[in-house]
Amino acid sequence: MAALMDRADQAVSVTSMARSFSAKLRDVATRKTEKLVVFKDNEPAAVILNVEAYQELLDELEDLRVERVARDRLDSFDASKAISHEDMVARFAD
Repeated sequence: MAALMDRADQAVSVTSMARSFSAKLRDVATRKTEKLVVFKDNEPAAVILNVEAYQELLDELEDLRVERVARDRLDSFDASKAISHEDMVARFAD
């Protein structure tokens, strides 16, 4: 759970969130607060992120997936089965 929060001010109870939702949402939307971890019954229940921060996480995850596929392909690359660029162009140029 330590990875959920960098600072104590990123934690908010459900009750506190309900009482000051607009202000908390504005803080996240403007990135004054990077994220909020909402606690219910002393357990993390949700994380609220700015839309751009969420998109950055998705982009980074996709980059890591692409990198993993590329590494897997390089590990299984067999130069004897490779086709030259010129052969590919000739084969698929139509």
